[in-house]
Amino acid sequence: MTSNIKQSYLPALALSLCTSTVFAAQVTTDPGDYRPLPAGLNVAALYYQTTDLDKLYVDGDRIEGAPTLSTNIGIARWIHYLKIGDFIVDPQVVIPFGRVELNAGDASLSASGVGDPLVGATIWLYNNAETKNSFGVTGFLSIPLGNYDKEQGGINIGENRYKFITQAAYIHQISNDFSLELIGEYTFFGENDEFGNSNTTRKQDAQYGIQTHLNYHMTEATNLSLSYYHDFGAESEIEGVKQDDELDNSRFQITAQHFLKPDLQVQLQYGQSVSIENGFYENSFINLRLVKVF
Repeated sequence: MTSNIKQSYLPALALSLCTSTVFAAQVTTDPGDYRPLPAGLNVAALYYQTTDLDKLYVDGDRIEGAPTLSTNIGIARWIHYLKIGDFIVDPQVVIPFGRVELNAGDASLSASGVGDPLVGATIWLYNNAETKNSFGVTGFLSIPLGNYDKEQGGINIGENRYKFITQAAYIHQISNDFSLELIGEYTFFGENDEFGNSNTTRKQDAQYGIQTHLNYHMTEATNLSLSYYHDFGAESEIEGVKQDDELDNSRFQITAQHFLKPDLQVQLQYGQSVSIENGFYENSFINLRLVKVF
């Protein structure tokens, strides 16, 4: 039965676990991520998400009797803010880890360990301290150092390929109480030349998407946000055969952020899918994040 899972579903279910959610943006932003902090500060963040996914869609249609997917994913992130000339820059390192399990009837396939680390930075080309408006661009490189077993096909923590992820973000302070963040993302994928037992080559078209956050600043310590994400593209090709698995997926998210102390923030998120063209529909998910500023 495990062999049947691999042959029937793994090409379409190849997972990207460099983010806090499966089948979402390659780097999912949280509200406030693009607020530049003063040079000299450091941020350490720890993320956790758990999901149980039981609705798989292919070409917009739900597949009855398809496998289910369970994930427990964590992310450790370190950011340092510095000033280069007139610009704030934040070199950072992101390390994902966790476990995923695909279940089909009495058979299951799982993977656990450390995922591919990301290294990169944002540079703020515009940062107006008076209006609180800003514009930043980001580049991330995903390095294939994570746990990867070619016999697992797409069910892996690592991806055995390089990725280059770019984002551009604009923050507009609407009023003292409200702000809006608009983020665009584009990802270029390298090849995985060890996809499956026979060392087949998996390629993937570029992925692009939008992320938005409408923020309500209740107090200096507490924010509430409504977010929307939409991802496109990323069709896979295995040994020259297109898989017809491109994304046209969207979801929403509600976020509550609160500073327990001036240097310690806790974040709680709830969300679910809006529409899915290819991939798992998320009935609901809960994300936790703890941030320490030092």
